[in-house]
This record gives sequence, C-alpha cells and structure tokens, in this order.
Amino acid sequence: MQEKQKASRAGKFANVKSCLVIALFFACSFGLYGSMPATASDPGTVLNEIRLVRQVAVPMRDGTILYADIYRPAKPGKYPVIVTRTPYGLQRDNVHHERMMKFAQRGYIGIVQDVRGRYESDGKWEPFRDEANDGHDTIEWIAKQEFSNGKIAMQGGSYLGHNQWAAASQSPPSLDAIFPSVASTNLYANWITMGGAFRLSFNYGWGVVRMPNRIMLPQYWHTAAYTPEELTYDNILMHLPLKDGDLKSAGYAVQHYRDWVKHESYDDYWKAISDEERFEKVLVPAYNTGGWFDIFLMGTLDGYVGMKTRGGTPEARKGTKLLVGPWGHGPGTSFGDLDFGAHAFVDLFEEELRYYDFHLKGIQNGIDTEKPVRIFYMGENKWRHEDNWPIPGTQYKALYMTGDGPANTLRGGGKLTFEKPSKSGIDNYLYDPNQPVMTYGGNNCCGTPTIAGPKDQRNIERRNDVLVYTSEFLTEPITVAGPITMKLHAATDGPDTDWMIKLVDVYPDGSAYPVSEGILRARFKDGLDKINLLTPNQVYEFEIEMMGTANVFQPGHRIRIDITSSNFPQFDRNPNTGKPQGTDAEVRIAKQTIHHGGSRPSHIVLPIVNGF
Repeated sequence: MQEKQKASRAGKFANVKSCLVIALFFACSFGLYGSMPATASDPGTVLNEIRLVRQVAVPMRDGTILYADIYRPAKPGKYPVIVTRTPYGLQRDNVHHERMMKFAQRGYIGIVQDVRGRYESDGKWEPFRDEANDGHDTIEWIAKQEFSNGKIAMQGGSYLGHNQWAAASQSPPSLDAIFPSVASTNLYANWITMGGAFRLSFNYGWGVVRMPNRIMLPQYWHTAAYTPEELTYDNILMHLPLKDGDLKSAGYAVQHYRDWVKHESYDDYWKAISDEERFEKVLVPAYNTGGWFDIFLMGTLDGYVGMKTRGGTPEARKGTKLLVGPWGHGPGTSFGDLDFGAHAFVDLFEEELRYYDFHLKGIQNGIDTEKPVRIFYMGENKWRHEDNWPIPGTQYKALYMTGDGPANTLRGGGKLTFEKPSKSGIDNYLYDPNQPVMTYGGNNCCGTPTIAGPKDQRNIERRNDVLVYTSEFLTEPITVAGPITMKLHAATDGPDTDWMIKLVDVYPDGSAYPVSEGILRARFKDGLDKINLLTPNQVYEFEIEMMGTANVFQPGHRIRIDITSSNFPQFDRNPNTGKPQGTDAEVRIAKQTIHHGGSRPSHIVLPIVNGF
C-alpha cells in the first residue's frame, strides 16, 4: 500500500525542476513574484525568486510518514525556517500559498505540513492526541536538512496555534520561537468547554460535520437550502441524548466526539494534552494574538500569562508578547454590529515578519524594546501599549446587583451600583431547556452558523427568563481592562443547572452590546476537575470566570449584567437532572433564585484601569 502511495506521489510531482515552474506560475498568478513592495522589516531589499517543492516525506518516530510542501528561495543556501502544521490541507486556498511565498521571498524557508491522518499524510488522525510528538519530530527533522541554518519558528492560528503549543511543550532543542494566533492552551477549559459547559455548536459543527474524515467537508450542506429539515443545524442540535448526536448527521459513531462528551470534567484524558500543564517546558518566546470576541480568547490571554509567569527560560518569559484586537477568529475592522475603524486592523503577516526577523535573523528592529502588550480598547476605539496583562495598577471594583422590583427583562427593576446594598433581595425565573435562550453575539466561531461578536442584545433581554441589571447613566468614562469574575449567590430546585452571565455596554440609544461573557455548569462550582452536584434549593456562592476584555464605558452609556441559564446552541442545554453529560433523553424545568444585597451581595468584579 505504501509503495502504491509513493508511486502515485512520484507521478504527480515529477521533480524539483517542475516544482520550480509551478512555484513561479503561482507566484505570478497571485501577484507575489518579483512585484511586491519591500516591507518595513527589510527596507529596500530585493525579493527572492522562489521554488516550491511538493509532497516531501517527513518520518515520525513511529515510522508514520507525514507530507509537507516546502517554499524556499531559489538561490541555494541555508535559511531560517517557518513551519505550519495543519489539519485543513497544506494547499488551502488563500491561506498557506500566499503567506509562505511571501516568507520565502523575504529569505525564509516556509514549510506547510499535513498533520497525521489528514489529506496526504499517513496514519490516523485523532484530534490533538499526536500533535506534540509529531511537532517535535518535524522540527528536529527540519534542523537536519541541508536547507536549514538551524533557526526554526512555528506559525499558524486556531488548531495550527494549538499545534505550536503542543510541539513547544516537548522542548525541541531546535525551536526558537512560536507565534500562536487565536489558539487554545487548555483544550478542555478553553476549547471543548467553558466553565464546564459543552461548546455544542463548535464541537458538533467542527468535530462531527466537518472534520471526522481525512478531508475537511464544507458546512453549507447543513443549512436549510441543502439539507432535509430534520438534519439542519436548528433541529439536529436539539437532539437528545447528546452522546449519540453524531449518528444523526455523520451516520456513524465519531469516536473523538463521543470521547469529548464522555470526559465531562478536566480529567487525565484532558490533562495529557493540555498545554497549560507544561508551560515550564516551553523554552522559547510566544507571541500570542487574538480577538476580544474569539472563541479561544481565554487561550490567547492564558498563553501570555502562563509564559510570562512559568515559561521555561528567562529569554522565553521576556520575549513573550500579547496582541488582542476587536475581532473574532481573525483581524478585521468591524465585527458584529460595530465598526471599530480602519485602524483596528493589524496586518499579522507584517507583525510575524518583524518577530521572525528578530528571533531568526537577529535583525535589531526594536521589537524587543516595545512594551509586551498591545490591546485595543473598545468604546474608545484606540490601541494602547501596556507593560503587562493584567495591567499593573489595576483596581478591582465590585459592581453590585440590586433593584426596586423584579429584574426580569430589560423593563424590570434590576439595578447595578458600586455601593454595597444593605437591603436583601431575590429574583426568580424558570429555565426551560426546551425553550432555551438562543446564542446571539459573544465569543464564538467556526462551527454552525451561530452569530458572534457585539450584537444588540435587546431581543434576548425582553425574555422573562433573562434577568437584567443596569447602572445609572455614567457621567465620566470607566475603563475596564483585564480578567472579569462574577460572584453569584443563587439556588436552583434541582441537582444541577447552568449560570450564563454577560457584561453589556448600553449605548445612549438603548442598544446593548456584550463585551464579556461567562458560563458555569453548577456541578463544577468546586473546580473543573470536580463534579459535585447541588443540594436543591440551597444557596451557593458561585464564582464564574468570564472572558477578559478592554472596553471604555463612555459618559451617557450604562453598564449592564444579563443573567440566564442557557446560551444555545453555543453551549448545550443543561437538562437540570444531574445525570452524566450527554445521557439525558428528557429534560426538566428548573426554578432559579438569584440573591443580592445584604449578606448575599451578588456582584461582578471589574478591573478598572487609569483610575476610578
């Protein structure tokens, strides 16, 4: 079988000479060959002619062969190398070709490799499980090649970003730097779940619909225009029990999806592939980039903090950087309902190039003397450079829930105040899993056509099962930047439920845009590695970790907190039964009670910067 595969590849890609012709053709077609202006990183330099060598075999330690395309300057010699490892196909349109040709034109070797079991590479793909060893072996193979000068970095976003963390956690001696974009650092806590709640739309859309086979499938066939009604996303994600939802669309058991459902807590299955367990073994600096509305924002922020505090060498800790813009799963100028201005866009290729020029070529371009954190402040719509994250000097202020009547809906009596209320109060609502609050905006991407970003929440806030607490109109700006925590005193009449929290910026016209969100599956109140069911109707103080943010609440605006128990289909519906995840075929309605004021002062902790 392997001989047939080799023969087939040999027939398709005859020799290096033909590869050179292919490379020049593509370069001319994309307008990249010999015509692209020099960048600030290499002013006045002449761009290299390039050569593309297709389907190069890279052996792994167990004998499995992975295949890579190599983009290189046509002039013989040894060069620094930038490598990407992808499950999406090394010839992916408008992604790898353009970027790697641009790197090669600037004096780098660019390598794109299909990961194990994907596209041309041999073996079986099990998401996340082999990327650490395979990444290490790929880096060390590159270091031994005649074209390598021994300086190697990794590149890529999302799953490709995770691949960088996985490889770096094995301390490969030939690796010099990584540039993980929109990447998770804990596959359980900031990919598969948030606060223990299963990210259904992403996990199902990505894990079952698009990725179970060797080649990625399009997701449009699950929309109403292409699919029988019973198989559209709107219907199929309502299927119970969750554990066999793969049969409804894939038609067979997708083992990795079933494993994700089965391993509902942060157990050894997840710890074995968690990058956050191994920051001390990452010996090189990491430039972390992401978006305030990206699904993996927690990973971006945790990657920076983890490396700054626990990175394996002083050089790795010092050289680690952070950049976060007002984006989703990639840079832009507008997202959701808001336009942040043309200056919101950052050309990450140029930023990568400066980073690699410094670490791989030794060019003194000043990147090492800049402040390590660059973040976009929404509301003010400006970039700022900061000394660290969290920002030094941050004041953590409690914003308390109170009210002069039931807080149900935006027309209710729920209020927020920085003064701790002495008067006790309660609010109630019913959470019916058969009528969940639907996902509209927030931190999401890439699975089903779920809407992400800053979207006006007023339609959701009109529901009776959403509690809404709003401050008075602000008379001066309040700048919030950093990690956010909700401390909620609450009870439910069953053994388990969910608490979903949104921090919202209310504009003078009443439009309401989320800037941070968080969810907690109540059974994980004592930690994501501990499943402890609740005593019905007992009041607990739940601590809910929310997404970090940077937002200036302007004068004339108001600050708002929305509380409910569902955000579907971004997260699966908690059936309120306390049974193991994914096993329920039926659900029950839960009666929720929220306490505030007096001895049970529910509040959100806001990181205030630049004074208060």
